[in-house]
Amino acid sequence: MAKATLVSLANSLGVSRQTISNAINAPERVKPATLARVRRAIDEAGYRPSAAARQLRTRRSMNLGIRMIPGADGINGSIYDRFLHSLAEAAQERGYRLTLFYAASDTDEIEQYGQLLDVADLDGFVLTGTHRDDERTAWLLEHGVPFATFGRPWSDDEDPFASAHAWVDVDGGAGTEEATRALMAQGHRSIGFLGWPAGSGVGDDRRAGWRRALAHGPLADGASRAAAAGLDIETEDGVTRGADGAARLAGAGATAIVCASDSLALGALAALRSRPAGAPPPAVVGFDDTPVAAAIGLSSVAQPIESVARQIIAVLTHGLAGKGGGTTPEPPRHVLLPAAFVERTPHALGTTPAAPSP
Repeated sequence: MAKATLVSLANSLGVSRQTISNAINAPERVKPATLARVRRAIDEAGYRPSAAARQLRTRRSMNLGIRMIPGADGINGSIYDRFLHSLAEAAQERGYRLTLFYAASDTDEIEQYGQLLDVADLDGFVLTGTHRDDERTAWLLEHGVPFATFGRPWSDDEDPFASAHAWVDVDGGAGTEEATRALMAQGHRSIGFLGWPAGSGVGDDRRAGWRRALAHGPLADGASRAAAAGLDIETEDGVTRGADGAARLAGAGATAIVCASDSLALGALAALRSRPAGAPPPAVVGFDDTPVAAAIGLSSVAQPIESVARQIIAVLTHGLAGKGGGTTPEPPRHVLLPAAFVERTPHALGTTPAAPSP
């Protein structure tokens, strides 16, 4: 069967080539009945418009850039992998491709922006890992480059919902708050937090959720008492750091521990399981609900990564298409999605199975 072309579609439907082009690129210009006929014919014929012709017409490369972030321990990095796959799928559905690039730092990333805009003629960028005083967003805004971020702007003075740029984020604080409340409902009254050093934005938000649950739950003023009792530990991310922090929290009397990441939680779980027999080890909750957490039965806070990716691509590509370009309503520019606490029963790993009965 001959490959469908714009001309062959127009001839078969008895419409002009411009009508076919408008149905694809400016559907608001086509009568609804005609638009339905054209779209049905396009689907049946498997027609795909020429990318080169579209680039000449729109003066867009249909490519978006994103920096590759290597996973520090192979655990939390799985979240970025999921995000990248979902982002590529969502972009492709809208006719875009992703250009991956490496940068060793934010300063290096900014240098890459300039080079990629000159050499690859990218249409825009997707940023991850937003933080306080983020120079990347400031540079892109100053140079008028379209972009959207996975992560809200972090500031003590400015409202993120008044931000000049588009962003999509997950309410991590609500997630740790839900997890802490679930632990209190189980009867825990000495709940520790194992998180990152203050100032990270994301980490502060997750710690704040734990504090809110303690302050407004059955444990009145529980956050301040927990801090005074040594139940609020700050440490860098990683399995080893999680093990060390969990030992300190258990020594301070914690019966449950909420962690800022699954890496910390996995270290905590391993350390607590190796403690001498006696009282049951503290319950542990992680964050990110990685495949490792699911495999070993670790309770964790899950992020809707696929929804994040789709929202980012929707708002970024809509802006690139131009206001008034099409009938699709403008998506929200600032989106805070809910996290979800996933409760599990830890598997009995490392135990000797019972001998089979004769």
